[in-house]
Amino acid sequence: MTETVSGPSRGGSRAKGPGRGRGKGAARGLTIQRLYTTPGVHPYDEVSWERRDVSQQNWQTGETVFEQKGVEFPEFWSLNASTIVTTKYFRGALGTDAREWSLKQLIDRVVKTYRSAGEEHGYFSTPDDAEIFEHELTWMLLHQVFSFNSPVWFNVGTASKQQVSACFILSVDDSMESILNWYAEEGMIFKGGSGAGLNLSRIRSSKELLSSGGTASGPVSFMRGADASAGTIKSGGATRRAAKMVVLDVDHPDVEEFIETKAREEHKIRALRDAGFEVDLGGKDIVSVQYQNANNSVRVSDEFMRAVEQNEKFGLRARMTGEVIDTVDARDLFNKMAQAAWECADPGIQYDDTINDWHTNPETGRITASNPCSEYMSLDNSSCNLASLNLLKFLNPDGSFDGETFARAVELIITAMDISICFADFPTEKITETTRAYRQLGIGYANLGALLMASGFAYDSEAGRAMSAAITSLMTGAAYKRSAELAGVVGPYDGFARNAEAHARVMRKHAAANDALRTHSSLDGAVQKLATTYWQEGNKLGETNGWRNAQASLLAPTGTIGFMMDCDTTGIEPDFSLVKFKKLVGGGSMQIVNHTVPEALRKLGYTEETIEAVVEYIAQHGNVVDAPGLKPEHYAVFDCAAGQPRAIEPMGHVRMMAAVQPFLSGAISKTVNMPESATVEDIEEVYLEGWKLGLKALAVYRDNCKVGQPLSDGSSRKDSNEPEKEVVVEYRPTRRRLPKSRPSQTTSFTVGGAEGYVTAGSYPDNGLGEVFLKLGKQGSTLAGVMDAFSIAISIALQYGVPLETYVEKFTNMRFEPAGMTDDPDVRMAQSVVDYIFRRLALDHLPFETRSALGIYTAAERTQQLKTGEYAPVDDDTAFEVESYRQSVPMRESSAATQEEERSAESDTATAAAAKPAPADAHTSAELLEAIQGTSTDAPLCMTCGTKMRPAGSCYVCEGCGSTSGCS
Repeated sequence: MTETVSGPSRGGSRAKGPGRGRGKGAARGLTIQRLYTTPGVHPYDEVSWERRDVSQQNWQTGETVFEQKGVEFPEFWSLNASTIVTTKYFRGALGTDAREWSLKQLIDRVVKTYRSAGEEHGYFSTPDDAEIFEHELTWMLLHQVFSFNSPVWFNVGTASKQQVSACFILSVDDSMESILNWYAEEGMIFKGGSGAGLNLSRIRSSKELLSSGGTASGPVSFMRGADASAGTIKSGGATRRAAKMVVLDVDHPDVEEFIETKAREEHKIRALRDAGFEVDLGGKDIVSVQYQNANNSVRVSDEFMRAVEQNEKFGLRARMTGEVIDTVDARDLFNKMAQAAWECADPGIQYDDTINDWHTNPETGRITASNPCSEYMSLDNSSCNLASLNLLKFLNPDGSFDGETFARAVELIITAMDISICFADFPTEKITETTRAYRQLGIGYANLGALLMASGFAYDSEAGRAMSAAITSLMTGAAYKRSAELAGVVGPYDGFARNAEAHARVMRKHAAANDALRTHSSLDGAVQKLATTYWQEGNKLGETNGWRNAQASLLAPTGTIGFMMDCDTTGIEPDFSLVKFKKLVGGGSMQIVNHTVPEALRKLGYTEETIEAVVEYIAQHGNVVDAPGLKPEHYAVFDCAAGQPRAIEPMGHVRMMAAVQPFLSGAISKTVNMPESATVEDIEEVYLEGWKLGLKALAVYRDNCKVGQPLSDGSSRKDSNEPEKEVVVEYRPTRRRLPKSRPSQTTSFTVGGAEGYVTAGSYPDNGLGEVFLKLGKQGSTLAGVMDAFSIAISIALQYGVPLETYVEKFTNMRFEPAGMTDDPDVRMAQSVVDYIFRRLALDHLPFETRSALGIYTAAERTQQLKTGEYAPVDDDTAFEVESYRQSVPMRESSAATQEEERSAESDTATAAAAKPAPADAHTSAELLEAIQGTSTDAPLCMTCGTKMRPAGSCYVCEGCGSTSGCS
């Protein structure tokens, strides 16, 4: 079916003959080899299609915001993916014949435009090569192997301007004409549904004089006008909210004012809130707060960071003359940056010298800014079009990564991305000139977190980072090798000649980083070896042909397109949570456990029975801590970005970014999430380590640092006109003593080899009233502590403290002895106290109460596997379900069975844990809150009202695909 190749010299497509440009000796075009498709069979004919009705509601108001019936999608596409594609990417007015109704129409509209432009501009050797190219792109898009960025789906093949870029960088000079032009250019970019960034450091500070003799306003004052403009356009936008980045150099005299800008506004928000104004996200009074439509970043130099390390002074320089006009304490300024970020998550940090050390075009100009999400960094007045691959599509059944197929897919996609620059439209003449001259591309990936988990690698581990680095190196190596081949066919980028030496130097730096990569297993070793070959062949070819593209790769948030590809994780992010919210065809929703969890457990060698038990436990608790049969050393494999009691540490995110950064042309869109308890010093450490580890940019977000977060409705808010009445009521508990004779039950137990006894005495009306614990020898310290603990618990029970309160507090308490027990209802215990209160809950709490706490008997858990739901089990039923459990044979894990179990829909373990989602949960973020009872700090979606979740430096809505960023 598919033509196979054995190495990079036989890639997905290749150039015929040597040469450069379209002159004498130039190659005629690319010969495209088949990768996925079959000769004589169209990709559409290989899949089954179905019609669906797509409807979307605002969960806050109940209003139907979108409805289109009878749309056509492959059967294997999820309802969520088809909903997002239908609402976001189908063109044409609803209810008219012009409206697209099939995925075939959408893919054809885009892919046929790419093929036509490729033929027109001489990219293909023959018409057959062009047809194979079209079919391969179609197959990959149809099977969710990759996706172009959103503007491609919005615009390509329509009557609109053919804007394909999501990311733009503008420039502004120290003149009113340039500043006003900045406002206009930014507005046009926002109108088109994209984002832009720029550096304001050329604008004179408020400490410098104008030629007329007055004092300059400074860049912060001009930010107000731009912010108001962005807020207005955001409110009226049809496709996406405005997104922008504002950068200021650390040596600008107004840098301190810039740093504190958004922190001061956060103080204003708090004051307005306390005064009764509506300042939650979307509230009518939040519009009075300034600077909220931009991400702010300080561009720091190595000189400044060394001054911070050595506690030295640092000079702030005039914009016109470059002379030092003020001196500050570097560490104090650095602390103010961290303090502001602690208060409101801004500013982020960009490392100027590192960025420009990896710059392929320094002879043209320095890199001074980035796009809003900080992954695209290039020349001023430039743009970048993006595409991302779904890494999970390259995971082989044996757990290895299919590097050769991945590299060939990269070559085909990079070819398409470069073709798009030939026909694309751009918002300004300057951006058109720069983009056509330097042809910056941004290929990246999604589902890294899911791939690592499915491979049995912890995200925060040396093995996980080595695998990620090897894949990233192979991606960029294959992209630049294809870029060199394209240069031999249609010529290098126009700006290459003046930057040839610098470009080649950066290519050698990438190759050297690949050679220095330390592998940890045969899995990442094989990928790194293949990447080495690609870098060697690509750089050798580039010496002859040059390169077609100044930049090739970066890691974007992949918010909306991640849902289009049915990805579990976005960009470089780890999994958000182990429980997922899943919409069902025909209505309704289900709570399921991430389908990569069973795959990971199989990879780690667990039996199917243990896998089912672990998945069931995750469905109830949202985490793996104390999951039956799961080894503690494997907990880290299932660590996620959110959730309790385990979440990836902030430095784990930083280390992952550092592992892949040397293999990217651009940077990484990612926010390092920090707990609410994080300190200013913790943020300083993250910023400092980011510089030492060679990152290009970094942003942090501390939970609950912003007031403008989604709040509950204001029905409970006190009327400010209502007079206060002070009423003092004194409540005193009354002790209810047990009678002289009372029923009691003594249970012997073993926890981790330690033996003990628990005696529980009850009131005649069956309420627990006392507990006595025997553990350790009489007279020992342990026995004395247990006696005192028993008395304290018993007296509190008699004063009316509910048993369920103690169960909530003492279950999951962890200390030695811990481990296996001899109790069939409580297989594992984290401590003696954990076991005791689980046992007391099973003996003395009603089913409904302990069910809410996730505590069940063995018979009840077995019945759930049989019937799909938990229910009280009497003795006769308990005997029946136990007999059923013992009668079910262990399933053999054959290769065919493993392949069948790859699908989350058919996976027994996942199906066992699937159940209707809570009525108030509409996304995974809300589902995690419902399970764990902790808040997920994220804004509400402006379109459908559901809670969003992080995606890189942005937020993305699982309900409708809306994002808060530009990718």
